[in-house]
Amino acid sequence: MPHMVHIGLNAHLLSSQPGYRTAGIHNVIHQLLNRLPRFAPPDWQFTAMVGSQNFAEYPNMSMQRATLDTEAPIKRILWEQGIQPFQLGEYDLLHAMAFVAPFLLRKPLVVTVYDLTFMRYPQRLTTARRLYLRLFTALTCQRARRITVISHSTKHDLVDLLGIDPGKIDVTHLGYDRDVFKPLPESAIRAFREKKGLPERFWLYLGTLEPRKNLVTLIEAYAQLPANERLPLILAGGKGWMTGAIFEAVERAGLSQEILFPGFIPAEEMAFWYNSAEVFFFPSVFEGFGLPPLEAMACGTPVVTTNVSSLPEVVEGAGICLSPDAIMEWTETLNRVYHDSAWREAARQAGFAKAQQFSWENTAQQTIASYQQALASWK
Repeated sequence: MPHMVHIGLNAHLLSSQPGYRTAGIHNVIHQLLNRLPRFAPPDWQFTAMVGSQNFAEYPNMSMQRATLDTEAPIKRILWEQGIQPFQLGEYDLLHAMAFVAPFLLRKPLVVTVYDLTFMRYPQRLTTARRLYLRLFTALTCQRARRITVISHSTKHDLVDLLGIDPGKIDVTHLGYDRDVFKPLPESAIRAFREKKGLPERFWLYLGTLEPRKNLVTLIEAYAQLPANERLPLILAGGKGWMTGAIFEAVERAGLSQEILFPGFIPAEEMAFWYNSAEVFFFPSVFEGFGLPPLEAMACGTPVVTTNVSSLPEVVEGAGICLSPDAIMEWTETLNRVYHDSAWREAARQAGFAKAQQFSWENTAQQTIASYQQALASWK
C-alpha cells in the first residue's frame, strides 16, 4: 500500500471567538484550511492542530485539539515549544502557519511569515513577546525548507532584516471571498445606509485604529479641505494601541461632527460598508499585504492608499498610491476625488479588474507547491 503523505498544520492562531482576533492571521488560516485539501495530490492527508476550546471543522481536514486552551500567547508558546515537538511523529511535513516552529524539530518544515512588524514597529509588543518572535522567527526561517510570505515586500524584509536566502522564499499573495466581497444591489446598499443612519455620500477607512495605520495624516489632510468640499469621513474598526493621538487630532481640528467612529465592524457587515462608501482610504505606513484595499476594490469602491510596503502590489494601476507623510498631497487627492466623478468611475472599474488577480484558490495552490518543494528537498 503506497505511503500517504501526512501534512500537519499548526493552526493555533485560528481564533475560537468572533471579534478583533478573527481578522488578519486568523482569516488567512481559515481560508487555507478550507481549500488546501482541494488542491493537494490524492495521496495527501491533512491535520490542523488547534487549541482545546476551538471546535472548528473543515472539509477533508482532521482536527487535533491540544490539551491546553492556547488563545493566550504564553500558553501557545508553551505548547509550541514544549508539547508540539512530541506530537509530530506521524507527520511527513509541518506547516507552521504563523512565524514560529518548535526548536526541537526533525521534520521538513514550511513556515508562513506575514510581516516583520515586530522589527519595524517593536513598540507594539511587550519586550518578552518581541524578543521571542525576533529570535524564533529567525531560527525557524533558517531551518525551514520553504518560507511562504504574503507579499514581495515581506520577502524583501526577510532578506534585508534577517538575512534569509531569497531562493527559498515563496510569495503567496492573499485572496478574498468572492461570494462576499462584490458589488451589491443598490437597494441592499440603500437599506444598509438607512439601517445604520449613514449619509448618502461618505468616505471610509476600515481597519484597526493604531499608529501604523497613519490616520492622523488623513485627519490633518481632511481638515485642510473647505467644509463644503469634503464628505463625512468614517474611521471604522476596533481600537488597537495608542489610539489617543487619533481622537486628539479630530478634537484639535474641531471635526467631531464630521469624522465618525462606529467601532469594530463584524465580518458580515464589511462588504456593505465598502459598497456604501464613495471612496476607501487606507493611509497605512506598513502592511504585510493589505486586505482591506483588496476587499474594497472587489466591491467596486475606488481606493486611495500609500506607496510603501506591500500596498502598491495590491493597488498600483487601479487606485492612487501616495507618500504616507505628504499631508498636502493627501489634501490635494481628497479634493480631487471629491470633484472628479470620471476618476471615481475609472478607478472603480480598474480596481474591480485588479482584484480579480487575487484569489484564495491561488494562495492554496501556491502553498501546496511550497510543500512539494520542501518534501522533495528533504529526500
